[in-house]
Amino acid sequence: MNTPTVSIPVAAALLGISRSSAYEAARKGNFPSRVIKINGRYVVPTKPLLDALGLDELPATA
Repeated sequence: MNTPTVSIPVAAALLGISRSSAYEAARKGNFPSRVIKINGRYVVPTKPLLDALGLDELPATA
């Protein structure tokens, strides 16, 4: 999977945290990578998230 952004639930799964914790961190500005809010929807740029996790690409299950 090669996508420029992922949803908060996908990012949460990669981080090993709950969806609610991920949304709360995004709202409070505490997410470990950049989060973009568009019309009330949050998306996470893939590259900075992968960098924060030390990964080169998204796992196939993401």
